Amino acid sequence: MNDFDVAIVGFGPSGAVAACLLGQAGLRVLVVEKQTEVWPKPRAIAIDHEILRLFQNIGVSEQVLPHTEPFTASQHFGVDGQLIRHVDMVPAPYPLSYVPSMVFTQPPVEAALRAHAAAYPTVEIVLGAAFAGLQQDADSVTLTLTQDGATRNIRAGYVIGCDGASSPVRQCVGIALKDLVFDEPWLVVDVKVNEAGLAKLPTTAAQFCEPARPSTFIVGPGNHRRWEIMLQPDEDPREMEQDEALWRLLSRWITPEDGTLWRASSYRFHALVAEEWRRGRVFIAGDAAHQQPPFLGQGMCQGIRDVANLSWKLIAVLAGDATDALLDTYGAERGQHVTTLTSRIKAIGHAICERDPDAARARDAKLIADSCGRAPHVTRQEIVPPLETGLLAQDAHPACGTLFPQPWVWDGDGRQRMDERAGTGWRMVLDGRARPEIGGGPRHITVHQPGDQCGTEHPGEWVEQDGVLARWFDRHGCIGAIVRPDHYVFGALTAANADTLLADWRSWTGSVVSGRHDDA
Repeated sequence: MNDFDVAIVGFGPSGAVAACLLGQAGLRVLVVEKQTEVWPKPRAIAIDHEILRLFQNIGVSEQVLPHTEPFTASQHFGVDGQLIRHVDMVPAPYPLSYVPSMVFTQPPVEAALRAHAAAYPTVEIVLGAAFAGLQQDADSVTLTLTQDGATRNIRAGYVIGCDGASSPVRQCVGIALKDLVFDEPWLVVDVKVNEAGLAKLPTTAAQFCEPARPSTFIVGPGNHRRWEIMLQPDEDPREMEQDEALWRLLSRWITPEDGTLWRASSYRFHALVAEEWRRGRVFIAGDAAHQQPPFLGQGMCQGIRDVANLSWKLIAVLAGDATDALLDTYGAERGQHVTTLTSRIKAIGHAICERDPDAARARDAKLIADSCGRAPHVTRQEIVPPLETGLLAQDAHPACGTLFPQPWVWDGDGRQRMDERAGTGWRMVLDGRARPEIGGGPRHITVHQPGDQCGTEHPGEWVEQDGVLARWFDRHGCIGAIVRPDHYVFGALTAANADTLLADWRSWTGSVVSGRHDDA
């Protein structure tokens, strides 16, 4: 028998969320982390509503929310200081019931995730231990760890490498990274700004798309402000991290009297995606599997999406509810999603980083011309793509692969978010206005609208508060949806395709699930 069902190497946000999801399911989990403390300075600064929904699902959202604030709109300014693009979030009522885009302070959030993972009785956490290698066979993986000069071997059914961009796990199993061709030197500076300094600064985020020195300004929580500043080819990154050089760069906005430097790090912003996400019983996730420029604030979000996708599949396989073939969909789904999103982020980055003044002016003119003479207004949510491949229905309905909403619902006992009432797992959510009679398939949930004649005293029937689902059903021309455990839509139900879609679901799940269905 293996010592653990799953071993996780790396206890950053992705590793901690994986430990929570797997520990919540009662799996025996080992987490290995070479550092003994949470890094005390900010790195990631943005999360979105999909990630808050996952935090809600594992029961840690209330500990995270005090360390978040809404992400302000981002204004992009061109060569001559004119507004060339406005990036915001979708308006209320919010589709997942949380503010769609948020800034956050990473150290306390990461500490909350770690504490939550440690509270599961089946999760063991080993800090100060380094990954030293692995070997695998048909039934298990043997990990070698070193700690305080001693060596320890442990056996696990599966291993997830959440161990960062240099990923010893990825290197050990020989997975290569595909270069999507983006390589630019930037400096990231975090400042705790005092009241006098805050009065000088913009109240919204900004991208200064200026050829002389492309720069980003982000309004973080409280008095935290971040600048991302492109370095010149002749500038030494380490020299530019020194206080004198930093204040010289920041002098356009603030002076040393206006705040305290918190962190400064130079990076080369890359666009890299793993060529494989699995080798046998070993998986990679987070920065180990991909790196992208930060222009949409999706780095940490991507890593948490990875482990959310993988965890429910590992849970099903280890419970005997699915065959190993289900795990192959992880790399197919996440690899395509990350590649598409990274390509979109890269395109934004190339526009921001344009160093030729004539080309930059042409960029500015085109953006304005393409939007009928005004700066275009886009939302961050429309830039994030749906799932495009993997465990999805074959009918190519536009809703297929999108995130399913989470409205506020009422069932007579009070107002709650839908997942708090309905839970996760496979489910079929039906539009109560259509009163569809659909038998079989996953467990049924029916959502009604205020004023409907409905029996909310029955399990699985609720009234939504704000019409979020009603508008979703209307927009997609459907009467229901089959939703996966990670909240992505397997397929959309219409009056004409119900039997076909259920057969498609059974065919898909029958090929990876061991014959057990949650028929209603």
